[in-house]
Amino acid sequence: MDVSTAIDFFKNFETAKVVAALQEMKVGDLIHNPLFLGAMGALALLALLMRWRIMLTTILAVVGFAGLLSYTLQQDTSLTGLNNQTLLVFVGGGAVLIMIVIYLLFIKSD
Repeated sequence: MDVSTAIDFFKNFETAKVVAALQEMKVGDLIHNPLFLGAMGALALLALLMRWRIMLTTILAVVGFAGLLSYTLQQDTSLTGLNNQTLLVFVGGGAVLIMIVIYLLFIKSD
């Protein structure tokens, strides 16, 4: 494995390619599916009752990120100025998700 192979591999993570892959996976459709939301809610409730903190954190982070990404992709994502409302919602929602994950993983003890 040489350096050019690694560089070619990391070129797959360019923002445009990642956004295209996420749109191709139809994450936005999945987050609006009632079966998916019901299954994730049931799993989150089970994890909460059984005190499986890592599973609960993972479910909340994945579903929250999928919802945030779905909302962002449905809105106008052009960066013509710094006052883009969608960008502010994405950054604020992401910050809240990260704070919840940090709280559940590192601060909450029981």
